[in-house]
Amino acid sequence: MLFKQKKEGESLFKGVMLAYMVLVLHVVLLVGVALLIIFFRGIINYMLWIFLGVSAIIIISVYLVYRRMKKEGKNLKETLNSPIFGGRPVEVSILGGLASVRMGRPSNSLPALGNDPSKQVLQLEDANSIRIRELTEIARLLEKNLITQDEYNRIKRQIFKASET
Repeated sequence: MLFKQKKEGESLFKGVMLAYMVLVLHVVLLVGVALLIIFFRGIINYMLWIFLGVSAIIIISVYLVYRRMKKEGKNLKETLNSPIFGGRPVEVSILGGLASVRMGRPSNSLPALGNDPSKQVLQLEDANSIRIRELTEIARLLEKNLITQDEYNRIKRQIFKASET
């Protein structure tokens, strides 16, 4: 009997705490709505200034890009056909991605802005990076016991001899 009374007391306490929590959440909701009303009222009052400021930022950005393109003597198509952008879409994000423009192509569509995928830009790899990659590969083979220590030393000497010439 004592055990039943204790359970009923605990459930009563939990019910009261739940009611208080619901009350507190309602107060938080009302405060949040009030803050949103104040915030949006401020935006509406200053909408013209916000619009003019964002427009000025966009116009200045476009002017600076245009001035740099003219300085380099290129147009937009030549700039986007640069090897830096080769095969990659170009995305311009404003205000941390709030407004963005993507130019380019998805992987399965036609080339954008005259980019020809058959014209690949070949890049040479640095000799040191090749040597490091080969050494890590043979070290991995040695760790997995796929080659012996003698084979490892012989291949390593070959790699260093090839890099000296």
